[in-house]
Amino acid sequence: MKLSERFLNFVHDQLACYAGEEQIAKLIVYLARNRDEQAPSLEAVSSWPEIERALPPVEADPELRAPSPDRRWFPLQDGQKLLGVLRAEQRSGPGWSPSLESRLQATADALTECLSLELERLRLIQTLDAQRDQIKLIVHQLRNPLAAIRTYTQLLLRKLGQDSSDNNQSSILEGLISEQAQLDRYLSALDQIGQINLPTHPHHGERLLLPPLLSQANNPSMKAILSPLIERAKASASLQERPWHGPSNWPTWTTQERPQSDGVIAEVVANLLENAFRYSKAGSPVGLHVMKQGLCVWDGGNPIPSDEREKIFARGVRGTSSADLPGSGLGLNLGRKLAEQLGGSLQLTSCPSELDSSYPDQGNVFKLMIPTTPKPESST
Repeated sequence: MKLSERFLNFVHDQLACYAGEEQIAKLIVYLARNRDEQAPSLEAVSSWPEIERALPPVEADPELRAPSPDRRWFPLQDGQKLLGVLRAEQRSGPGWSPSLESRLQATADALTECLSLELERLRLIQTLDAQRDQIKLIVHQLRNPLAAIRTYTQLLLRKLGQDSSDNNQSSILEGLISEQAQLDRYLSALDQIGQINLPTHPHHGERLLLPPLLSQANNPSMKAILSPLIERAKASASLQERPWHGPSNWPTWTTQERPQSDGVIAEVVANLLENAFRYSKAGSPVGLHVMKQGLCVWDGGNPIPSDEREKIFARGVRGTSSADLPGSGLGLNLGRKLAEQLGGSLQLTSCPSELDSSYPDQGNVFKLMIPTTPKPESST
């Protein structure tokens, strides 16, 4: 939790007002920070006079455990919730005067109001941050089906182009392509909403890829999950006039039923295939290879530099070869997280011929390792 400079300056000014008060020796403001299944920790955020070294939390300072007549605690409390505390230390002498205690209480009240607003601001930023990430994720996922619609429409248009009697249908398909392009522009505009520079926060329980709509009649096999993607890839390869290499065999694990939730694997593979068609050089082959313990999406394009092969899995990071092309840098990061959530992994190598001697000697191979025995679905 990063407090704003405005709030910290306000706290500093409130404490500095006591510079002329000879009875006050020290003032410290603590903020209550929640800890899992433990009492809140009271951590110092400001002091007067200013102290260069970091002060320990209240619970870690042995000197504060014993009561002292020269110390007063003023809770910063919003209703029943403790937001923090103001600690006042006086110089040795007579007891606390009622006027000074009243003044300190007024300061504590002002700090409480300001702190309450600051915490509400931070909560709103966290909410906006989460919404921004979810918008970017949804935009990212929508691009794949839109790309598939464009591919199939262009193929149909190509087939109808030789038949003058189908001019009406051709115009319909051209209108569909135009509408798809408009939708893509809307998605790009929506994606820009997430470019506002807001403070970042750690994300717990981050949303991953959503599973595609699958038949609820029974649990699909991996072969059934991947088959529509293979057909889409064939169409893309035909449209781009490049070689396509689909699976030549289906190991036993790919024909066994898997939980409906494993359908998210289709989104990971779709992203890998879309990247291969989008970023590899024109005319280079693309393929999907199924192994005994996973599968690979490969291309025969220029290999991603070795010093970037791990970096591109970081959130929002893209390779130098794709920096000038559209994209969000989310797919590989999300794909790896999902693979790990399923008990697998996602790695990048650069030698397709290691999979099959008929494949190119250089290129990019994304290995998606998947447990052949899927995790049972939670009953909750």
